[in-house]
Amino acid sequence: MEYQNNMEFEIQHGFLPNMYNSDRLRVLEVSNSSVIIKMNNTENRSVFPLDHFDYWIKRGLLVNVNEKKRTS
Repeated sequence: MEYQNNMEFEIQHGFLPNMYNSDRLRVLEVSNSSVIIKMNNTENRSVFPLDHFDYWIKRGLLVNVNEKKRTS
């Protein structure tokens, strides 16, 4: 998947970095090695290595909101 700024993901149960009990997160910035996100229940930002972000998506712990709408 190619990530873009402002992509939104629904957070599923089991996403361990979810310390704020958020139900969604938004991608703020993407680089070749990392993704900067903001969860909806906090003003803080987080930085994740790109391969970790890919892993959470493949495991189904982060679901692209736009993809979910297409399959519904």
